[in-house]
Amino acid sequence: MTHAIVLGAGISGLLAARALSEGFDRVSVFDRDDLAGSGPRKGVPQGRHAHAMLAKGLEVLEELFPGLTGELTAAGAVPVDIHGDFAWHNGPNPMARARSGLTVLCLSRPALEDYLRGRVAKLPGVEVHGGRVATGLLTNADRSVVTGARVDDEHVTADLVVDATGRGNRAPAWLAGLGYAVPVEESVHAGIVYATREFERGGVHPPSLGVLTGMSPAFPFGVALLPQEGDRWIMTLCGLAGDAPPIDAEGFAAYATRLGIADVADVVFGAPPVTEPRAFRVPASVRRRFERLERHPRGFLAFGDALCAFNPIYGQGMTVAAQEALVLRTVTDPAKFYAAAAKVIDTPWEMAVGGDLAFPSVPGRRTLKVRILNRYLARVLRAAEHHPEVALAFHRVVNLVAPPGHLFSAPVLRRVLH
Repeated sequence: MTHAIVLGAGISGLLAARALSEGFDRVSVFDRDDLAGSGPRKGVPQGRHAHAMLAKGLEVLEELFPGLTGELTAAGAVPVDIHGDFAWHNGPNPMARARSGLTVLCLSRPALEDYLRGRVAKLPGVEVHGGRVATGLLTNADRSVVTGARVDDEHVTADLVVDATGRGNRAPAWLAGLGYAVPVEESVHAGIVYATREFERGGVHPPSLGVLTGMSPAFPFGVALLPQEGDRWIMTLCGLAGDAPPIDAEGFAAYATRLGIADVADVVFGAPPVTEPRAFRVPASVRRRFERLERHPRGFLAFGDALCAFNPIYGQGMTVAAQEALVLRTVTDPAKFYAAAAKVIDTPWEMAVGGDLAFPSVPGRRTLKVRILNRYLARVLRAAEHHPEVALAFHRVVNLVAPPGHLFSAPVLRRVLH
């Protein structure tokens, strides 16, 4: 009987478990948090802030969990057209609105995780265990094969161990302890700071179903206003470390309305608050280059944020993990998996790194390619304020349903360079 262990029961771990359930007789998921309840939990501090599953991610989730969109909508999630229903702004300037055909499901991160955990726990042969801490790996005598994991004081044997424990994962340290090289890390220190507050939706319904603003060197701060289950708004403010959004109520409201967007003001001044503002810091984006290592122990894989932890302002992390899960359905050999996962990560990583390096305060090498692409993207965004076709092309690329080259198609180029 084949057995796989997944360390971590967050979004990535649950997606990994779903993928592995097709090829293993048993799948055991272990997480250090008590999973008996629902809602935000200590091990996922980012769960209290606005999240987005990009259109590509929702497409993959629906493939892995048929009926997901309908069931979550019935439970209070809000499906929206990413550009027809949302008001997108470049700083204070609105993009030209149009129906995009790209659906995003708005709900809180804890609600999505609770739902996925319930679906995964019902899969044949899958067990999800809370309050269990992984402390290391088990191997054969010559350490060429990982044979399981130490979970608390128990040795749990398995044919495959997947580390999906997030940004703070121990995979590099565990591998180094077994005599393997540590993957090279690439990082970009953008110094992102969030502040988030939730509000009641009842009685406050601005014309748009949400607001998203892009950050730029001219306007290095942003707002995400999204509907959620429970008839609530979640408002997340974002800034760089030198201009962090405050968490006192008055300062939060002033920061939220710096761009003069009426829909945001309607909520922040007119809707009763449900929570106090709370902060969250993401010092850096980190990519670990497992695919470049020459040796891997068989029976062990890093997954999700353990491979690449993105700057969350681009909303890419959960969607990339979903795409990695599609790889994991059929590929568990380490070298082959990391090579395939790298292809999934490459484009969103380049997009995120290029976006971060547009800000002068962010340290890093600006290659000629990065400088040219950032100048072109600035022109794309200006054109998107007047041409819906350009805005739609931008959204298709950002939502990972079209490659970046889509922004260089003839119809887009004509409008951008006009």
